[in-house]
Amino acid sequence: MSADRRDELAGRLAALRSRISRACVAAGREPDSVELLAVTKTVPASDVAVLLDLGLTAFGENRVQEAEKKVAAVAELRPDAHPRWHLVGSLQRNKARSVVRWADRVESVDSTRLADALDMAARREQETGGRTDRLPILLQYSVDGDPLRGGVPRAGLLRLAEHVATCAGLRLAGLMAVAPLGADPDAAFADVAAAGSELRERFPQATVLSAGMSGDLEAAIRHGSGVVRVGTALVGERPLTSR
Repeated sequence: MSADRRDELAGRLAALRSRISRACVAAGREPDSVELLAVTKTVPASDVAVLLDLGLTAFGENRVQEAEKKVAAVAELRPDAHPRWHLVGSLQRNKARSVVRWADRVESVDSTRLADALDMAARREQETGGRTDRLPILLQYSVDGDPLRGGVPRAGLLRLAEHVATCAGLRLAGLMAVAPLGADPDAAFADVAAAGSELRERFPQATVLSAGMSGDLEAAIRHGSGVVRVGTALVGERPLTSR
């Protein structure tokens, strides 16, 4: 990696941390109450290695095949590091078995069928020694109910949570959401916060609220998000690729 790219990532990370800190202060929250999840889809393992050197520990990937290769490559580049890998993109059920081998958390569970596939895969990994714990998952919540964008609408949220709670290989950790394109971020994240509160009332262990990205993280933090998933503001513009 060139020194210029290393310096670019360091500068972007410093600016992003400052931005998150300012948003927390404006919201009356402690700056360390919000975790930065670096979304590293399409960027090379060498970038992840530098971000590890700069103090980041959590990385989000969208595509299973790309993630598998990157997890292995980063392990070679930084064998003493302990990154946490999150799947933040949509997941096909037939990829569940490969995901549970490397994912520390899956943040895009939006159906009982996907939950069942992950549950079966996680339990199989437990039986063979590949995992020693339940797989933490976040329910992907749909603000506008558009089935084309994935996510479970409010009417089905608790029903899905109740199903996940019966899965011996999974641990319900909380809620993930994306503000719909063109929507008012404050209105969208107020709705997400209400959905998260409803989920926690029934399942107190579901404490994680993952909402907010490069363009709207301030609004998400105002409404209680504890995790912001940032790609572009951290690693720069990336080419569009199909899943």
